[in-house]
Amino acid sequence: MSQEGRAVLNADVPTFGDLLGAAAETFPEQEAFVHGDDRLSYADWLDQSLRVAAAFADKGAKPGDIILIGLDNSIDFAVCFAGAQLLGAIASGVNTRLGRREIDSIVARSNAALLILEDAANAPAASPQIIRRRDLAALRQYPRKAAYYSGQSKEIAVIIWTSGTTGQPKGVCFTHDNLRSAVRTAGLLAGPFSRKLGSVPFAHAGFMGKGWEQVAFGMTLVIAPIPWTADAMLRLLVEERINIAGAVPTQWTKLLAHPGLKAADLSHIQVGVTATAPASPELIEQVSLALGAPLIVRYSMTECPSVTGTRIGDSAEVQYRTVGRPQDGVELKLIDEDLKIVPHGSVGRVAVRSPAVMVGYWQDPEKTAEALTPDGWLISGDYGRLDENGNLVLAGRSSEMYIRGGYNVYPIEVERVIGELPGVAAAAVVGTPAPAIGEIGIAFIVATDPDHPPTLADIRAKVLAELADYKAPDWLILLDTLPLTPMMKVDKQALKQHAASLESTRG
Repeated sequence: MSQEGRAVLNADVPTFGDLLGAAAETFPEQEAFVHGDDRLSYADWLDQSLRVAAAFADKGAKPGDIILIGLDNSIDFAVCFAGAQLLGAIASGVNTRLGRREIDSIVARSNAALLILEDAANAPAASPQIIRRRDLAALRQYPRKAAYYSGQSKEIAVIIWTSGTTGQPKGVCFTHDNLRSAVRTAGLLAGPFSRKLGSVPFAHAGFMGKGWEQVAFGMTLVIAPIPWTADAMLRLLVEERINIAGAVPTQWTKLLAHPGLKAADLSHIQVGVTATAPASPELIEQVSLALGAPLIVRYSMTECPSVTGTRIGDSAEVQYRTVGRPQDGVELKLIDEDLKIVPHGSVGRVAVRSPAVMVGYWQDPEKTAEALTPDGWLISGDYGRLDENGNLVLAGRSSEMYIRGGYNVYPIEVERVIGELPGVAAAAVVGTPAPAIGEIGIAFIVATDPDHPPTLADIRAKVLAELADYKAPDWLILLDTLPLTPMMKVDKQALKQHAASLESTRG
């Protein structure tokens, strides 16, 4: 059965607000969100969002305005998101982990009508009208509801800001049509009235780009507490009878080590998902066995929230080495710098075309023209190749590639090989300038046993046995943990800065 057929609601309505209205009428008592002791039904989500929309309007917001939501993952965030949609405004999340300069840049370029902030958050220098988190309880019970906004499907619905690790964040724009396409590309990560455990930042694509998918399937999103702990994850998996469980590899590793896991009833879990970093074949097999359900890998980007994924039945090796095949309705090709398709098996830049691809960057026609071709292909910053079965093997980002002695090195393939060593809990590789040879590789390693870490000789021997000799790292730096970006990806820029600050770290 197609994904459209599995959806509870007919997704062929113009706007997200129309869809939420249909959900509140069709299954009013179905839980939409669970966060600690707080629960919100679809009927209450619509009711409170209409009241918040009225409050936004009374504060001067109007259709087409941007409303910035700088809140932690919460029901408050979800109500503000839907309130903006029901008003006909553009909902835009601001990750609370971003720095002052990044937030100032977003506020300045968005020209937002309203900014919703946590109570303790500092207000940006040139700020629009601010609503604090403490005010939202009253706004969710506002004495008046907004009238339904009669919008069009091609209007911009959300703006998602890139994480800004290589420059100031860019505003990625999606229409209601874009959001609707998530229903088709959902695959195993959606099902009628499924209960899903969510821990990714609401300000990014995992929530902002998937709201339509959640409502169309009548799903319940259980919000993980901050900070994340293995205790809390296991408790929620059991008590909330989670069907779809997502976590990054380090979180899955910590869950496996939890003493209560073996006795926990996880029979309701239908699928687990991992993303942001490779999970070793051993980890994939162990998690699948512990859950009693398959673990799949997903690959996406801010500009296209659904690209590829592994399938049930794929081996643990395929799930470790690849990010699977294109999702339903997604076209993918690998191209060179002249936009020509590279020979099969060769590394090229990932290009994707789909109804889910953004329509452009907010008020940035130059960057939009660089990223989108006239016939709708999104030219990403990622490199990869296709294996013999059509699975995408990522080679790394264009900003991460380094050139050693005239040869291109893509860190992710080196990291995957290093990650197979038993003594390695996590690995990241970056390039750093070096005399004569141009650049050399530095391996940052988190050891499984800090008292007996791997040596540079161990690392190089493993890489030399499987990859070209120029791909073997030249330096080794041991860390307790790898730094992460707000999207819980390894912060390569921070690692490069760390390497530059060290006078000599040769193994």
